[in-house]
Amino acid sequence: MVSLFVLYHSQEYGNTKAMAEAVAEGAQAAGAKVTLINTNEKRLDIEEFRDFDAVAFGSPDYYSYIAGGLKMFVDDLYIVRKSNRQGLEDKPYGLFYSHGGGGRVREPFEKLFRIMRIGSKIGKTIESNGSPNSKVLEECRVLGQQLVEKMKNFG
Repeated sequence: MVSLFVLYHSQEYGNTKAMAEAVAEGAQAAGAKVTLINTNEKRLDIEEFRDFDAVAFGSPDYYSYIAGGLKMFVDDLYIVRKSNRQGLEDKPYGLFYSHGGGGRVREPFEKLFRIMRIGSKIGKTIESNGSPNSKVLEECRVLGQQLVEKMKNFG
């Protein structure tokens, strides 16, 4: 069974959380086991990251950058990978974010994960201006399905 990890940050309005849950729904419908972690509630032990086949990252746009909890994950990953890269790369990943009108986080968000060489990016980066509407939530479900299908075809 494919395992998908959805790491996101959400607190004030729950917009990114709604998107994360939609990604999880799509992945579960495609037959995956899904683990969701909100960086506002828990910090991931980076060693747990090895156990997942694919991952989706979600963040609100905070001053044209990702949330601090998600950046902390990237920092932890960088430190651990310097000593032992095995199992911490070559994971298909997807990106999604919410914003309140700016939406300028897309470029640094995409660049950061490209530089980190997590693996191959699947699908487009999904954006929600404010509360995600039904179209955005469906795009998130499709992203979850795409990540699972990528792993099923890979394995």
